[in-house]
Order: sequence, then structure tokens, then C-alpha cells
Amino acid sequence: MNLDARRTRRRRLLALIAACAAVSPVFAADWPAKPITWVVPFAPGGSTDVVARVVGQQLGVALKQPVVIDNRPGAGGTIAVGAVAKAPADGYTLIGGTISTHAINASLFKNLAYDPLKDFEPIALIGHVPNALMVNPALNVNSVQELVAFLKKNPDRASFASSGAGTSTHLTGEMLADLIGVKMTHVPYKGSPQALQDVVAGNVPFLFDQLTAGLPLAKAGKLKLLAVTSPKRSALAPDVPTLAEAGIAGLDLVSWQAVYAPKGTPKDVVQKLNDEVVKALKQPEVKTRLEGQLGMEVVGSTPQELTELMKRDIPRLGALVKKTGASAE
Repeated sequence: MNLDARRTRRRRLLALIAACAAVSPVFAADWPAKPITWVVPFAPGGSTDVVARVVGQQLGVALKQPVVIDNRPGAGGTIAVGAVAKAPADGYTLIGGTISTHAINASLFKNLAYDPLKDFEPIALIGHVPNALMVNPALNVNSVQELVAFLKKNPDRASFASSGAGTSTHLTGEMLADLIGVKMTHVPYKGSPQALQDVVAGNVPFLFDQLTAGLPLAKAGKLKLLAVTSPKRSALAPDVPTLAEAGIAGLDLVSWQAVYAPKGTPKDVVQKLNDEVVKALKQPEVKTRLEGQLGMEVVGSTPQELTELMKRDIPRLGALVKKTGASAE
């Protein structure tokens, strides 16, 4: 082989290597080589934020790179999730997803900027979180049935807060309105803390939110817990009945928390992330914090199991959105 032929062959080989690198920009063997950003589509202090910080800290230790939490609240999480859908698929950008962002929003928003199934690589279902019905004590209602009576008697005050349009707490409120036959006004906020504080202030009479978010306020006498939305009572509040026990059947909706990467993230990186997230969730200190701070039922699924959950919940919750007439636009 002459010199020109060898040079031509070498150029072709280098071009082939470059092409392969362009298709698969990162491999688990040399990933991560820099900090990872975990985007939270809600305000600091909510359950999605807590999950990201607790799991992200352990993930950073395991991967020997910092996991930076980036809160980007707004529009029921759609702004942040839409941005991450378009982020480089290199394993350095993750998004904390929920039943809202990756199931309910598919039918709640007419012009959603992303497709929950097509635009992301599922990494792991982290766990399920129970919601609770909470009221301002000044309403002087001590049960779900008393709240229903109040709302029917005072239609001008029939409104409820939520942590954002499209969240499970929003849909639960719409479902309650439909079940009891009362037209209610939805008042969305950019996160759980803001919604809770406005109910405490008396600006909105009640809301559904994560049970643990309301427990400290309930213990301080600033909120009253009337029921939980889970099929069974929570060990964190065993005296609080389920909605079914309180006379509202057919409303047993619980939230879930998960983590995703942009579509096209290399499979070996996705698998590495899944391995480390699942390992983190098995750490006693992580599990204890999530169970104690959020009342979470920790899961730690495979990517495939998370995909199957979404395929079940998107049409199931879409039917509920249609039935209740809920909308975020």
C-alpha cells in the first residue's frame, strides 16, 4: 500500500470515529466528567424538590461529581420540563418528573411543549406520595362532609388552591368538585409552600397537598387535616381518615415522583443512572428521610417499569381530566 492510499485510509478511519462520537457523545465508562444538573420544575420546599436534594446528594457521592439542583417553577412544571426535553442528551441534565408533568399534563394542556413518552428516557420511579385534604381552621369545619356542606352553602367562597395547574393536587380538587356537584374556582400557585401559606392566611379555604407538607402546619394549629387521598390511612397520621371513609368514594389519587433524562441519552448512561438511583433509595438514611419527610412509599423501579406506569396513567388520568372538564389554559 502506497503512502497516498495509507493517508486516505487513515482519513476515512478518523472520519468514521468522529461520526460514531457524534452519534454516541458519551459512554458510561467516561461519564460523568463534570457536574450533573437535576432540574426541579417546582419551587423549593415541595416534594419534588426534597426528592431531588435527598437522592441527588447520594447520587453525587456515588458518581463522584456534584449534582446541582436547579429549581425552575411555573406553568405546572411545563416550562422546565419542556426545556429539558430539548437539552443535550448527554447524561448531564436530568428532570424530576411527577404524575403531573409526565401523565396529567398530556391531556390537561392543549399545546404541551413536550411529549412525556417520546421526549424522555425514563430512569426510575422513586416512589408514591399521599395527598391530604387540608382546610383553614377559621372555616369551623371538622369533617369532609362539613366542608361539602360549607361549599354548597357558600358558592362564592368555593375555591381551592394547588401547587400548580396540572398537578395531582389540582386534578384531585377538580374531581372533588365533580363528585359533590359544586362548581369551584381553581387557584394555582408556583409551588406547594405558596399554596399552603395562602390557605393558612385564609385567602383560599382549602387545598389538597402532600400530607407531610401540611403536618407541621396542622400540629401548629394553622391547618386542619380532614382526609387523605390514598386507598388506606397513612402511618404518619393514623387518625386521619381516607376520603372513602369520610364519605367520598372514587377519589383515591396518589402522586408519584420519578426522574428522567432527555430522549437519546445513551442507554448505558441511563442504566448507570438507574443503578445508582436504586442503590441510593436503598440507603437507610435516604429511605428514612423520604418516608419521614414525605410519607413516601419508596419504590426504585427499572426504566421499563416507569414506562409501563406512564402508559397506564396517561390514558387513565386523561379520562378523569375529560370527565371533570379540568383545564390549565
